[in-house]
Amino acid sequence: MINSIAKTGFILITIIHGLIHLLGFVKAFNFAQINELTQPISRPFGLLWLLAALVLIVSAAAFALNNQWWWAVAIVGVLLSQVLVFSAWQDAKVGAIANLIIIVVALLSLGSFRFEQGYRQDANNAQERVRGLPAEIISEAELQALPQPLQRYLRYVGVVGKPKVHSMFVEMSGEMRQQGRDYFPLTAEQHTFFDQPTRLFFMKGQMFGLTVPGYHRYQEQSATMDVRLFGLLPVMQVGGSAMFEADTVTLFNDMALMAPATLIDQRITWETIDDLTVKGNFTNQGVTISATLHFNAEGQLVNFVSNDRWDVAAMQQYPFSTPVSRYRTLNGYNLPTYGEMIWHYPDGDFVYGRLEIKDVVYNNGG
Repeated sequence: MINSIAKTGFILITIIHGLIHLLGFVKAFNFAQINELTQPISRPFGLLWLLAALVLIVSAAAFALNNQWWWAVAIVGVLLSQVLVFSAWQDAKVGAIANLIIIVVALLSLGSFRFEQGYRQDANNAQERVRGLPAEIISEAELQALPQPLQRYLRYVGVVGKPKVHSMFVEMSGEMRQQGRDYFPLTAEQHTFFDQPTRLFFMKGQMFGLTVPGYHRYQEQSATMDVRLFGLLPVMQVGGSAMFEADTVTLFNDMALMAPATLIDQRITWETIDDLTVKGNFTNQGVTISATLHFNAEGQLVNFVSNDRWDVAAMQQYPFSTPVSRYRTLNGYNLPTYGEMIWHYPDGDFVYGRLEIKDVVYNNGG
């Protein structure tokens, strides 16, 4: 949630604050003379000082290890600590400042946690829906009705003899930007389901030293993009029909690049343009979009181009492409692992994103 320097400083504050609580334990059990604490402390309260120290130190360790539940431990530690600070206010009131710092960071982390849990709940619900679908095997015969360039691609990828893909989980990293701004680094994961087209994309971008989570949700007849600082304060919230059409293009792009087995689908009609180019028309929820797929002589897909994607920031449609490269084997499939996202504006091309695929797992993976 915060950059490395601030993170280190926060960890040190929490650990030191926790260690200071040990003074109350030492005084209560007369292990040493503690002149800084002038008020008497009973042994039961001394044990509470020890417990507060341990809980705060554990919360610092959990924070350092990026444990998603660290904030819950920290809140318990702060509440216990503040009770003890009130009990020895004249001697320990400075501890309230440390408690304030810790509780603010913990509550901000709670906001990000709850925001991410919405994405995870959507993914779990969709996974339950596809869990019982049969694992049918793709045969060579199913490729015969497809254009020759697409057949070569699917053979190159290695889909024949493998199960049909009902769902996909992808982990990726990269960088993105808006016009006039610098790239910001990000990590992301995505659950995609193809029986009832669903795309759930969750990213964590680093902006101004802070982690800004964003949730891109395409499901049923709606599509939304929701980016929030700390999972609480809206940075960008977009939806509507243009967003749905744009994300239908994005879903088709994902199918072509990351789940090629799904290109054998009655919702797609194909046209052969030449020996290395085909055009696909994909329909979902009454919305039809088109894209042109470009292949090389080896059978690799090298670019995906569509004129049907909306730039929702400008509310205009511009040509959109995703040239890809760096093919390697991921879980038995030959897939591209690097791609760029490009808007072809009238005044020139704008590369707004670069992504590297770390892993792809099919059928209830992730």
